[in-house]
Formats: sequence, C-alpha cells, structure tokens
Amino acid sequence: MTTVGSRRNPFNLQPLDKQTQSPLFQRRRGTQEEDIGQGMELVYIDSESSTMLTLSSAVCQRCNEGFRIDEQIVNSSGQVWHTDCFVCAQCFQPFPEGRFFEFEGRKYCEHDFCVLFAPSCGKCGEFISGRVIKAMNASWHPECFRCFVCAKVLADEGFVKSQARALCKDCNAMEKAKGLGKYFCFKCHSIIEGGHLKWKGEAYHPYHFNCHNCGVELKEDAREKDLELYCLRCHDKMGIPICGACRRPIEERVVHALGKTWHVEHFVCAKCEKPFLGTRHYEKKGLAYCEIHYHQLFGNICFVCNNIINGDVFSAFNKSWCVNHFACSICDKKMSQKTKFFEFDQKPVCKNCYDKFPGELKKRLKKAYDEALKSGRV
Repeated sequence: MTTVGSRRNPFNLQPLDKQTQSPLFQRRRGTQEEDIGQGMELVYIDSESSTMLTLSSAVCQRCNEGFRIDEQIVNSSGQVWHTDCFVCAQCFQPFPEGRFFEFEGRKYCEHDFCVLFAPSCGKCGEFISGRVIKAMNASWHPECFRCFVCAKVLADEGFVKSQARALCKDCNAMEKAKGLGKYFCFKCHSIIEGGHLKWKGEAYHPYHFNCHNCGVELKEDAREKDLELYCLRCHDKMGIPICGACRRPIEERVVHALGKTWHVEHFVCAKCEKPFLGTRHYEKKGLAYCEIHYHQLFGNICFVCNNIINGDVFSAFNKSWCVNHFACSICDKKMSQKTKFFEFDQKPVCKNCYDKFPGELKKRLKKAYDEALKSGRV
C-alpha cells in the first residue's frame, strides 16, 4: 500500500469511472468483501485490493474536499478518500495491515470495533468475531456454550434452561428424574417409571438385560454375581444363602445365628435394632438381644449406675441395686440386706434419717405403706 500523504502516481492509475467499470476490478472487489454480520464489511486494503485513483471531480468521503489531478486516493465500497483521511473513526489511526470493520457507515480498526460493538463471551470473556450464540441473556463463542453438567457443546444440539443453567437434553431428563424421585436409565437415557435394576452402580430398565444362565428377560428382582446378572430363580439355585431379615441373597460376609443366615448389617438387637457387628448377643425365645437390653428385659440393672448386676442384688420398690450402690437416699450411708430402711419417694431411707422426719410426715408415710400392703402393691 502506498504511504499516506504521497502525491505521486507511480502506478499510472486510470480515472475512477474507467477503473471501477473494468471486469478485473469487479472480480477483485467481489472476492475481497466478506460479510461478517448485519451492516458490517471486512475489506483488506493493500496494493492490489485498494484502488488508488486520480480524478478531478470527486470529493473525499471524510473531509468533503476535492482531489488534485495528480493526487493518490483510496476507493473502498464505492467511496473515495484522501489517503490520510482513510483512518479509524475512533482512534484516527491508519488501519493495521489494511484491515477494518464497517458499522453504520463508519469504519473502525479491529481493536476499536471490538471494544465498541463486538459482544464478549459469557464464559471466556474474549471478544466474539464470527458466529455468535445468543442464549441465557448472554453471548457465547460456539465452542464455549456447553452443558452445565456434562460440558457437551450445545451450539448445534439445542439446550434446556433449568435453574439458570444450560443443560443438554439428556442431562435435563436426568435432573428431572431426580426431582421426581425416579431413576434415569443409564442405557436409553429416559426416566424409569417402574422398578429399576442396579448394575455396576448405575440404574437401568430391567428389560435391557437377559439372565446370564437361562437367557430370560430380567425383572427388577434380578441378582448380580461375579459381574453377571441372573434371574431370581437361577440365582437361588446357585446355593447362595438368603438373609433371614430381608430375604435377599447374601453375597458378602455372612452371620450364622438363631439357625439362620444374615447380612452383617441386618443381624440386630430385637429391642434397639442396632447391628451387633461381631459383638456378643443373647438369645431369648428365638430373638437376639444386646447385653444391655437383655438384662433390662430379663435380668437386673442397677438403679444407680445402670450397669448389669453380676453379684448380689438388692431389690426394693420394683428396683434393683448392686452391693456398692444400695445406700440411703438422704445421707448416702451404705446399707446391707440386714439394714432396716424405709421407703420415701420410692427410694430407700435409713432408720436414722427416717426418725428425723416430722411426726405428721411419718404418719402419712405409714398410712400409705399400710394401704399398699393391703392392696398387694408391696
């Protein structure tokens, strides 16, 4: 491209009317203009694609002044400029490498056009030239607009807006299934309306599989063994123990108790339902109990320390005490089986403390005791 401000005509250019009518000019102009958006043209200005003209009647598109007979000018898109007037409308600098963008009748260098008009990508933040995806109240590069869950490119696939997120159709169906409390088939990518089959940690429609042994189409009660699926009938014939609680096959550790087999987590105390997990259990009438609840139901637990009483038991007022904790509830003096004591508020009171009670209180306590004795409550 000739330097700006030169007044010579080394190319021996033709007048504007003859030059623009030539077939060569029309072919070059048609191939060098590339549409990049509504109202915008991309033109490369160099020694071949720019038209340097000499004429005496035209005026500059920018300053509206005429041209000298021997002056070099620039012709682009049917308009003419002085070479020093053909600059960016924003920064007033020549176009780098002759490349410019046109918008609403003004020409801009690439940098200023991007700053003023080009959308920025909602993901990477870079300016977008070329194809723009408008979605989710933002603009995107086609390769940046992806599914929020699986990162699949959505530019040509379509998407579903869900909770301010762009999802592909498969991920949206999976999210919908989770919201309905249903499973999403890992094979056909649809919601499982009925029972599901779990295999390798994923949910499937049972009809996608057949029994490894007999070939029958599987149902939701199919079983897995050694990474193969079997119908319930074939699975039960393989000699696998059945849990006494859930009635399902036991494929891992087995507990043998009460004449049955159990999953480790299903062999529990009949009272608190906590798994024994290898700890000691007690059997009573076909049921298993942990140590605490067995003694609570069928043994003696100290009223004070809440421990199982292994030795002598002190019983009174429907309660039991171990030797170390049978004491006066007022002075805390230890008592033996031969020690005389009285009942006060369902607790034992030694004779010394009882004698210190007011006379009226002792009369009421004696009367209540006699009535309980007659009714058989003592």
